[in-house]
Amino acid sequence: MTDNSGTEKAVHPETGAAQRSSNPAAKRPSPADAAPKPGAHPRAAGVPKPGAPKPGTPTQHVKPAPVPGPAHEHPHPVVVPTVSDPSKWGRVDDDGTAWVKTADGERVIGSWQAGDAAEGLAHFGRRFDDLATEVALLEARLAAGTDARKTKAAALALAESLPTAAVIGDIDGLAQRLQAIIEHSDEAAAHAKEEKERARHEHTERKEALCAEAEQIAAESTQWKAAGDRLREILDEWKSIRGVDRKVDDALWRRFSKAREAFNRRRGAHFAELDRERAAAKARKEELCLRAEELSDSTDWVGTAAVFRDLLTEWKAAGRAPREADEQLWRRFKAAQDVFFAARNAAASERDAEFEQNAAAKEELLRTYEDRIPERIDPDTVDSARAALRDLQERWDEIGKVPRERMHELEGRLRAMEKRVREAVDAQWRRTDPEAMARAAQFRERVAQFEEQAAKAEAAGRKRDAEKALEQAKQWREWADAAEGAVSRR
Repeated sequence: MTDNSGTEKAVHPETGAAQRSSNPAAKRPSPADAAPKPGAHPRAAGVPKPGAPKPGTPTQHVKPAPVPGPAHEHPHPVVVPTVSDPSKWGRVDDDGTAWVKTADGERVIGSWQAGDAAEGLAHFGRRFDDLATEVALLEARLAAGTDARKTKAAALALAESLPTAAVIGDIDGLAQRLQAIIEHSDEAAAHAKEEKERARHEHTERKEALCAEAEQIAAESTQWKAAGDRLREILDEWKSIRGVDRKVDDALWRRFSKAREAFNRRRGAHFAELDRERAAAKARKEELCLRAEELSDSTDWVGTAAVFRDLLTEWKAAGRAPREADEQLWRRFKAAQDVFFAARNAAASERDAEFEQNAAAKEELLRTYEDRIPERIDPDTVDSARAALRDLQERWDEIGKVPRERMHELEGRLRAMEKRVREAVDAQWRRTDPEAMARAAQFRERVAQFEEQAAKAEAAGRKRDAEKALEQAKQWREWADAAEGAVSRR
């Protein structure tokens, strides 16, 4: 981190406190600057200001801490303080002349006039620690992979300043470290470039995959809600992908935009067609409502009920109208339908009541004639039994229909009396003229067959077939009566 003066601050790894270190770009005194000029204040040669550490106080040397993990996890280098010993690398004479030891020998770095030699030695040692901190920061940056080109430039600038730096410390070791930084910067820059290219390739591939997915959605998907949500998710992910080549990115964006527009057009066309279909369904259902309302007061119960079933089938086939209109039209249609079926049910209830009355009347009629047509009919009462049966049959037909569940019971009792009379007539016929009686018996059998057919047709609701069968039975009965009458007259 840098302050307003252009210097950088190293951060303590435990306390987080910032320590000031000189920036290579900041001003650094040369040996000439370190020496006091005539008439200058003694502190001009690097004398510490009031409040500075006392002479002999050990300084802190900051060296790079290990930087684990990839560079993006630790964007700022971390250094830890160390203690240097300037007495090993230089001296300050009694007259204030400061010397530093290098591999080329000793050289004068400046003059100290603000205190004794120990204070001067500590002062120039702290200046060396500042340089060492800068080098440690550069090493940490290089290890973290932070802009190797700038790191190399800073290392070159520091290396150029070392021969004239007014510091006391292991300048040769510092120069070796800077040289190592310079040498490894190119390798780090190449590695960073390779990583950048790899990331660019991966990001490009990801955007191509997103384009392909968007194009597939635009061409095939009919799940409009889910597909629209997915395209929005793709757009959000697209915005988060960086580092793609500008021209490639523009081309991919055009593909993606084209796919989105195609999907939106297809979705819009679908809903436009859906609107047209719903409008047509609305018009068709309005027509069905009008037809249903016209039929609601019909009394043709069977035929109109069939028409209503057909209308309901057409309603289902018409499709859905807009929701509000569809619900309103259905209420209209159902109201008309309910009016008709309520009236039919009321009529059916009235008819059922009438049929119950008819059943009671027929039951009473049967009880009356069961006395006139006994279980055993003797030859003297055959004619009276036949007359009673004819009278019973005429009154039976006049009463009318009965409930279906009572029909079998009542018809069975009537057929039983008819059978007794027929058997009595047959017995008399056989006694008088076997041949004529046999012919009359055949006629009676035909009568029974047609009456049975009429009963079945009546039970099945085939009124015309029942009436036709009864007409034929009547004809055969007349023939049978004529044959029996001819025998009796003999």
